[in-house]
Amino acid sequence: MIAEPLPSPSGTLPELFENLPEPFASRFDPERPWTLLGAPLDEILTALPSCDLRIRLTPDVHLSGDRIVIGAGTRIHPTAVIEGPVWIGEDVEIRPGAYLRGGCWIGDGCVVGTNTEVKHAILLPHAKAPHLNYVGDSILGGGVNLGAGTVLSNFRHDGGEIRIGRSLPSGRRKLGAVLGDGVLTGCNSVLHPGVIVGRGTQIYPGVQLRSGVYPGGSLIKLRQEIEIVTR
Repeated sequence: MIAEPLPSPSGTLPELFENLPEPFASRFDPERPWTLLGAPLDEILTALPSCDLRIRLTPDVHLSGDRIVIGAGTRIHPTAVIEGPVWIGEDVEIRPGAYLRGGCWIGDGCVVGTNTEVKHAILLPHAKAPHLNYVGDSILGGGVNLGAGTVLSNFRHDGGEIRIGRSLPSGRRKLGAVLGDGVLTGCNSVLHPGVIVGRGTQIYPGVQLRSGVYPGGSLIKLRQEIEIVTR
């Protein structure tokens, strides 16, 4: 089932984040939240030191590239691959087989799970992508949890500009989802490029969301018919 977005009241986007760390807070545009993935993210990553590791890594963790920062208390499991530039906060867990492709800002207490791929994304504190997820060119608000197999798709097949719904151009050819604080996705849900979901919304397993704006404090349900036939 592909869910259709509801119209946004008065043309405004729903409330997304209660607290944003600097340098994001002063650069946040509530009407164009995806712009945090542009200059604000690029500038903080460009300013990182070449290498600042505040934990001990095992030999089977693979680091590649420059400007890699990993905070105290973080656990990087064997076979994780981390490409710079990347900023990883404190008490983060990066599980086996995780792939951080570069251009990522991972907040304190986040989880990047087994066989999860994260590319050019912001995970605010305590966001979790714990099981078989793809997070491309996306923002996860504080406390977001992606169910197993959730995909945040970030690219149109025709390579065209991604629009938010039918009317709002993003100015980007690659843009995944912007999920407000506390959003929960069910297993195997797929969010098409250009999805914005307000705070506290829960998305049922198997749902596909078209590009558009979805309100906060909602349930996005999947309804299906099951037929049982005698063999």
